[in-house]
Amino acid sequence: MSANTIAPTFFDDVRNILTQARGNAYAAVNSAMVEAYWQIGRRIVEEEQNGKNRAGYGDALIKELSRQLTTEFGHGFAVATLKNFRQFYLTFPDLQKGYAPRSLLTWTHYRLIMRVDNPLARDYYLREAAEQNWSTRQLERNIHSLYYERLLMSPNKKTALAKEHVVKKQHPAEFIKDPYVLEFLQIPESVEFSERELETAIINNLQRFLLEFGKGFAYIGRQFRISTETSHFYIDLVFYNYLLKCFVLIDLKSGKLSHQDIGQMDMYVRMFDDLKRSEDDNPTIGIILCSVQDQTVVKYSVLKDSEQIFASKYRLVLPSEEELAAEIDRERRIIMEQRSDYVIDKH
Repeated sequence: MSANTIAPTFFDDVRNILTQARGNAYAAVNSAMVEAYWQIGRRIVEEEQNGKNRAGYGDALIKELSRQLTTEFGHGFAVATLKNFRQFYLTFPDLQKGYAPRSLLTWTHYRLIMRVDNPLARDYYLREAAEQNWSTRQLERNIHSLYYERLLMSPNKKTALAKEHVVKKQHPAEFIKDPYVLEFLQIPESVEFSERELETAIINNLQRFLLEFGKGFAYIGRQFRISTETSHFYIDLVFYNYLLKCFVLIDLKSGKLSHQDIGQMDMYVRMFDDLKRSEDDNPTIGIILCSVQDQTVVKYSVLKDSEQIFASKYRLVLPSEEELAAEIDRERRIIMEQRSDYVIDKH
């Protein structure tokens, strides 16, 4: 071996050692700084409580602390930053409570999550951001698009989501959002498009689609053929969810949901269960993604009580939080009215 030549495997080993060491060092520094910010927030709150009877004491305290820290350590300790540290402690009074992987989150993760008002939603974002390794950009998008609230369209999901980390058996309904927000496809809502074009856009943005769709999904194929002795059928998209341990079929609709769409998906699910599902798999799930739902069709079809077939709307633009919240509330009222009608009819 010449002096200028080394074995590729040797170089790879050394590179991996350095990469892992740098990663561990970054994680250790990040964890230490997050804890330091929390400790600073705690001390600010304690000091404020000592002088709580003096008007304006809290603001004056933070301003003076900012001035002295900036003199000692340089930039990074503005009044707004110290107020964030204070809010950090007030939002998470026990930083390590109940979930060790939170140490993987950065200060930016915490700063985004602590602005979420709903405590259950905060816990959900903490858990999912750590478990699913969400970037801060992905976390910010999910908070803005009300990811958690869209998972709560069915009232019985609330308890399941809040306790998801301790529940071993997952239920399909816990994974279905309504609506799905697919703004990353960059298809204008005002432009007519075919279902094949929608499918192609999803495949071209598959990673982002899977992040929006939820956890546990693995891509199997598009235009997946399933055959009987006499006919061939093609399913738009097929995934496997390793948490639910089942296949997930997706049928894309560029227009309004119809009873024919539901009947077709019902057939696909039955065929897949019969021809493709193994003994270790749970029953196949079918999801119809449509731009418009017909509530009459939903109410009087197998969708109403099915645990295998679901219909969800998709949005091609990212609405404001207010618009999305209004849409979620509207859909929730419709669901509750349908359930009330069902109870009345039953009696």
